[in-house]
Amino acid sequence: MLKIKPIPAFNDNYIWLLTNNKSEAWVVDPGDALPVIDHLNDEKLRLKGILITHHHKDHTGGVNQLKQTYDVQAYGADVAHCTDKVLGEDETLDVLGSCFRTLSIPGHTLDHVGFYSEEEQVLFCGDTLFFAGCGRIFEGTPEQMYTSLMKLAALPDETLVYPTHEYTQANLKFAAAVEPDSPYVLKASREADRVRNSNLPTLPTTIGDEKCHNPFLRSHQPPVIAAATEQSGTLVVDPVKVFTAIRQWKNCF
Repeated sequence: MLKIKPIPAFNDNYIWLLTNNKSEAWVVDPGDALPVIDHLNDEKLRLKGILITHHHKDHTGGVNQLKQTYDVQAYGADVAHCTDKVLGEDETLDVLGSCFRTLSIPGHTLDHVGFYSEEEQVLFCGDTLFFAGCGRIFEGTPEQMYTSLMKLAALPDETLVYPTHEYTQANLKFAAAVEPDSPYVLKASREADRVRNSNLPTLPTTIGDEKCHNPFLRSHQPPVIAAATEQSGTLVVDPVKVFTAIRQWKNCF
């Protein structure tokens, strides 16, 4: 089993560190090289590779420095001058002896990919899926983002989900506005507050939990349909249109 831990960066980013029992490591979305280098030195770890979910600088800013320092390669999204091997849909990659499969999940950006390991039951999803939220749609369309989220929702419920931002408390406040009577949202909010008061990460989450409290995975549920209809001022039933209305509401929440 791989060990996975967050390296905090910037205000709310997590650079995910994967290690094995041989003191080898990979990192996911290193927006800043320095905290990674410090951690590798402190733990006496050897960096063996880099995964990139998409091209935004808070996910790629440290890639070139890490590649030069450790003579490693970067894999994943089509990022100019960073990615050594671009991976599209359903390609496989050996990461410290575990097989990861790529998922094309555009919407937030057009080049966005996720990394899923069935044997490890883990997903690195960048800025597509968050705890109780999803990324803004910068380059894709609502239809693309909805399709990407449904692809992730189809993974096994026990899959551990590792997004790259600590947005949980803000996302749960919005989820409570969408579904004010949801016991799942209330429970998750209380736990998130407890964890953050101890300065600990709320992540990972699971696919199963997200299907209970994440409004962006619940466009087919009556309370979310009702909230989307109220916000848009017109009846919306189609799941993509419900998702679009909820996402637009979140943009200015």
